[in-house]
Amino acid sequence: MKKTLFFLAFIIIFLAYLSQKNIIPQLSFLNIPKPSTSSSLTTPPEKQTVVYQESVITKVVADALPSVVTVGISKTTTTGDRIQINPSDPFGPFQTIPGQQKQIEQNIGSGFIITADGLIITNKHVIADDSAKYQVITNDKKKYLVEKIYSDQLNDLAILKIGASGLKPLKLGDSTHLQLGQLAIAIGTPLGEFQNTVTAGIISGLGRGITAGSPFEGFVEKLDDVIQTDAAISPGNSGGPLLNSASQVIGINTAIASEGQNIGFAIPVNVIKELIKSFNERGGQFERPYIGVRYQMVDKKTAILNDIVEGAYIKQVIEDSPASKAGLQEEDIITEFDGQKVSGDDDQSLAKIINEKKIGDRVQIKVWRNGEVKTFSLTLESYSQ
Repeated sequence: MKKTLFFLAFIIIFLAYLSQKNIIPQLSFLNIPKPSTSSSLTTPPEKQTVVYQESVITKVVADALPSVVTVGISKTTTTGDRIQINPSDPFGPFQTIPGQQKQIEQNIGSGFIITADGLIITNKHVIADDSAKYQVITNDKKKYLVEKIYSDQLNDLAILKIGASGLKPLKLGDSTHLQLGQLAIAIGTPLGEFQNTVTAGIISGLGRGITAGSPFEGFVEKLDDVIQTDAAISPGNSGGPLLNSASQVIGINTAIASEGQNIGFAIPVNVIKELIKSFNERGGQFERPYIGVRYQMVDKKTAILNDIVEGAYIKQVIEDSPASKAGLQEEDIITEFDGQKVSGDDDQSLAKIINEKKIGDRVQIKVWRNGEVKTFSLTLESYSQ
């Protein structure tokens, strides 16, 4: 019996020895640990790694930041007249002090570079003040005066030209196949103060219809088929890029929803690509038919509340324009353009109807003026910027 036990013990020890030498597979039931090849006194330090989403975002920011710019405005305004007591004139104790001129300089929006020789995309509402001058501030703090502005009459988009070279343009992606939930990264200058702020989120909606505007410029416009994102977008972000995980532009940040939180909107990048294509085909300009009025669309609800009609309310008639020559006036409301009804709907907006015409076309325009409908004829002229 003793010999049998001794023999079994010998076999077990021998098999364990072979297992440790990798001659046979290790016997797990023996629970004999394999000798460590490194000393416990020289344990290497734990490596710090960046999680996947963080590494994607940091790479996108590093790629895009040199191409994102801040748009600033410079203009002179006059303060209101003041009335104060004049102690030297007992018969006229009050005197009027004329208002003083005041120079305003403020960063109001964002943009991004699309060509190395100084073409920049931003929102049209960012540069809506024709009486002001604009400048662009690049990521390396260089300032450039905007030499030329090309505004798109159909969308809230504009192209700025600055005197620069060797700039880094952003890559434009494709907004056709965007999906809900995919990563979205916004870069801009929120509140006109915090240059190149980065926020991240997801695409939370597609095909939205909104009203876009700028609190700095007091300009609003209806937009359709825009991207919704929960990446934080604030006033001043307008014109900055919305990017995907491949560092490509998928939209241009345009508006926020004032009624809710974490709801921002961007114009799809394919609209921008069409704009650039049209710009290049026309030799670096936008040449379109125009009538020469500045207007604001009046939708049905607004018309009912104000006891007026639906259409395009004329705020200004440009001097020597086709509208001026035909006799259109401020406060007229254009209700029909060459047989087509003009309304607050996107597919019947005045800009879209005009753009379907050709330069030189003779058109009939019906306007509502002081409760009466009047008809005017004019010839569409070329409008190039």
